[in-house]
Amino acid sequence: MEITTEMVKELREATKAGVLDCRKALESSDGDYQKAVDYLREKGMATAAKRADRQASNGLVELYTHGNGRVGVMVEVNCETDFVARSEQFRKFAHELALQVAAAAPKYLKEEDIPASVLEHEMEIAKARGREEGKPEAMLEKISQGRTEKYKDEVVLLRQAYIRDDKTTVGKLLLEQIAAIGENIVVRRFARWELGEMSE
Repeated sequence: MEITTEMVKELREATKAGVLDCRKALESSDGDYQKAVDYLREKGMATAAKRADRQASNGLVELYTHGNGRVGVMVEVNCETDFVARSEQFRKFAHELALQVAAAAPKYLKEEDIPASVLEHEMEIAKARGREEGKPEAMLEKISQGRTEKYKDEVVLLRQAYIRDDKTTVGKLLLEQIAAIGENIVVRRFARWELGEMSE
């Protein structure tokens, strides 16, 4: 199939990838638009992984309030250069993260941040629930592991389903941004306050 300039332009506008990358993606997918998008995303993920060890000391702190000041969020997102930190795309991504934190109320940034005692407690709850539901004792370990993974998906920001597209996670969204912007991006920390909540 012949790859037209119009096809390349359409793919480029949708993915923000380079012209040559778009042409190559369309050629390798025989002109199939969706397969070309997938090809670029996969290529982007590989590129993003290579950038992960680069120093990210610039960035910004994004502030967001929701519901007439009932919920407040602060997110620190870092990148490699001041130029990217001031870009519209980077700022938009930081804002999306703040919205995610406001809406989904994660407790931890990364899986490693969850204390072992919390995970053990969740495993015990899951086992107790399994027993109550009459599940066989031999299956309880596997069931509790599955439920603990689900718990992690709910409370870890980078594992949460993205609020605008539940087929992708915040972690994948971060990798896509790294690939699109071309710099390492790190979500450093976040805080979320809700009016009237008690501090632990």
